[in-house]
Amino acid sequence: MPSHVFADHAAAQPPERGTVDALISQTRRLRGEVDAVRRDTATDVGDPAGRWQRALCDLAVHQLNDLDTHFAQLRDGPPGADDETATASTAAEPHEDSLLSRVGSAEWNLLTDEASWSGELYQILGRDPAAPPLSLDELPSLVHTDDQPQLTTMVTDCLIDGKPIDGEFRIMRPDGRVRQVHMMGEPVLASDGSTVSMWAVLRDVSELRRSQRVVRETRDSLQRHHDIARTEHRLAVELQEAVLPPWGGALRLPHGGPGQLDLAAHYLPSSTSSLIGGDWYDAMQLPDGQALLSVGDLTGHGVTVTSGMAMLLGALRGMAVAGSPPGQLMGWLNQLLDATAQPALGSAVCCRYEPATHLLTWSQAGHPAPLLFRDGTGRALTPPQGVLLGATSGATYEQADEQLRPGDLLLLHTDGLVPRSDRETATDLLLSLAPRFTEERTAQDCVRIVVEEYGEAPREDDACLLIARI
Repeated sequence: MPSHVFADHAAAQPPERGTVDALISQTRRLRGEVDAVRRDTATDVGDPAGRWQRALCDLAVHQLNDLDTHFAQLRDGPPGADDETATASTAAEPHEDSLLSRVGSAEWNLLTDEASWSGELYQILGRDPAAPPLSLDELPSLVHTDDQPQLTTMVTDCLIDGKPIDGEFRIMRPDGRVRQVHMMGEPVLASDGSTVSMWAVLRDVSELRRSQRVVRETRDSLQRHHDIARTEHRLAVELQEAVLPPWGGALRLPHGGPGQLDLAAHYLPSSTSSLIGGDWYDAMQLPDGQALLSVGDLTGHGVTVTSGMAMLLGALRGMAVAGSPPGQLMGWLNQLLDATAQPALGSAVCCRYEPATHLLTWSQAGHPAPLLFRDGTGRALTPPQGVLLGATSGATYEQADEQLRPGDLLLLHTDGLVPRSDRETATDLLLSLAPRFTEERTAQDCVRIVVEEYGEAPREDDACLLIARI
């Protein structure tokens, strides 16, 4: 059947590691230079320009710290589903400040009760530049009701205990907009140690905090997606292992009789997807002494497809036990897929083997034909008519008979067993293994040859292999 549908573009990858490492080195070198300037900046209490320069240097160091962290995250990429360390590191909150936004300054003189605001602060707070600046007692009138106690505590700690101010609060602008403001400040002390004024730098960090919130929510969403994907993968694997137990050994047919099939099977996962597909293999003895052999492939990946495969295989077994011939089995499976709540496409081969006569009766639904190996050579059986399961309502499926002999080897497989090959090339490559199959004694040895030959090659889809030796 046709290959499954894949994404038409590759997943986004982190930028070149060397380029980002170079940016990180430049950022750290620049941070060291700015930090040196900050240490050399004048801090005389009577030098407002020096205080302003030091404040700007503090802000620059904060921002460069953030750039360092962000570049590291850019280099390492988003948190992976199985990388708990990366997840833990990226779960940390971003730094307090990230990008330089509008910055304003203010100073409140406690001796003269005068206030001085920069023009940028008027703009941040949405105040008329012609209006007088607000005093410390009046400033809380601009602050959101819930944040007023926080501002009061910061100012009180600064004036009474000499603690630096470093905190955020929301302001209510006259135009009705709510803005997030970050305030940093210090008390200005007289020679006797008393507080004479308080200066502060205020920044509008509304867009920054909004961006950080988006990053945080996106990260959390990504982590939830990884958690869900991990859970779905575990469920799909457990379901597949329950439905497709490892095959190896003899299936004696009929009970107590001389006839038997030497069987072996193998599942090969995709190398490009962590999700389990809908491929299956199966063999069982029927009540009339015959054997049912089948392989199939339901399109898609994940737990939904795996559960659909389990449903299809259970229906196939139940109808086969009731005595339905392969062609009729295909028809009913087609109706079952057509009637499901989530329609899907599938392909399958179904064979009934009569041990007394060595007669194989089989039908197919858009699936690669079984390969028959005999006396050191191999060939593909001529397929009877049959369309994909679920492709059209009311489809009919023909049957074909093949007379087998003791010593024959029958190989059933799904698409993708031979990676990166079209169906004809894949068939030729598998048939070329005929001389090696002749040298082996068991079906399990033949499966090992196929897996050694093609199991390690990159494959875009998962595949199943079932070998029966008469």
